[in-house]
Amino acid sequence: MHKQTGFTLIEMMIVVAIIGIISAIAYPSYMESVRKSNRADAKATLNDVAHRLQRCFTTYSAYDNANCSVATTLSGGGTITSAEGMYSVTAAITATTYTLTAAPVAGTSQAADTKCGSLTLTNAGVRNATGSYGAECW
Repeated sequence: MHKQTGFTLIEMMIVVAIIGIISAIAYPSYMESVRKSNRADAKATLNDVAHRLQRCFTTYSAYDNANCSVATTLSGGGTITSAEGMYSVTAAITATTYTLTAAPVAGTSQAADTKCGSLTLTNAGVRNATGSYGAECW
């Protein structure tokens, strides 16, 4: 008698089903981990812009002084793109207050971030986010 070796179709289908189940669980977890790590891009950019605005306030006694380059960049709807290109920072600036908002750039993995969405930072140091996690995103 000659014994045949190899895999049966049923065995192959079981392996494919197991790989499918593992992939269905692993991929969303992986993408959430990627989005969480990419939020550091927004935090770093918001903190950098906030520090630059604080220097302007220290020098000119106003956040929106015409000599403050970061304020003039952000005035009138201007934006600053984060280093990794995942977020776009906008601002609402007055002489004594500012609110910075880092919104995810469309077409990036961050655009699907429903837990945090856009991150905000004010001159008083108040940190928040528009997603379901709110301030926990910081």
